[in-house]
Amino acid sequence: MTKFSDRIKKSAKTSPIILANDYDPKTPNIESKTLKNMKLLSDYLCGIKINFHLLLQLDKKQISKINKVAHDSGLQCIADIKLNDIGNTNIITTENLWNMGFDAVIVNPIMGKKSLKNLVELSHKKNKGVISLCHMSAPEAKLSYELEIKNRSKNQQLYQLFLDWALSTHVDGIIVGATYPKIISYCKKSVRGKLSLFSPGIGTQGGSPSKAKKLGSDYLIVGRTILNSKNPLKTTKDLVSDSLI
Repeated sequence: MTKFSDRIKKSAKTSPIILANDYDPKTPNIESKTLKNMKLLSDYLCGIKINFHLLLQLDKKQISKINKVAHDSGLQCIADIKLNDIGNTNIITTENLWNMGFDAVIVNPIMGKKSLKNLVELSHKKNKGVISLCHMSAPEAKLSYELEIKNRSKNQQLYQLFLDWALSTHVDGIIVGATYPKIISYCKKSVRGKLSLFSPGIGTQGGSPSKAKKLGSDYLIVGRTILNSKNPLKTTKDLVSDSLI
């Protein structure tokens, strides 16, 4: 098996869109709707992201089936749980995710550089990916990710520290919200092609697919804009077109 970063790059040859399958838990028939979405939209996606609240609602058999159908459709599967715990818990958690067919996990680097490095090394041995938070898309993210901190001999913002850790631990990618274009530009220049930028916040939260791509986002994470659309196929096609401008 090839490594995750190569697999998703191959999947993204025709589209950088990752479907955030973040249905409201009260939505009926989530499994069947997810499978239907993938079959309908797979030609215009490169991956699917499943959030924590759906992982808790669906059972292992359902999740494994979703991931298998995704793989059969040429898509990569990302578990979005913002993983952040002690080493042993991180290892056990990711083992369960890998056993259900996930290709990568989104983590919170606040766990510490050493724990992040260990998790990346163990995941890469299994050709699985680690995507680390850098700066999220929500408006309140500015209050935390742009906090001024003193790091040894220099002052920097928290997202800059997280970016440094991402580079030094060789994660596969970082999360940078499409709603913060200046942060995307800064991160793209800093990583110099060493890792990929995954940008949520497209559409409903105000992020522009064309602007995010021009500034350096490699993959665009889109949820409600597609899920709540009256014509998901047309909406997804339009997003792909906009991202390629």
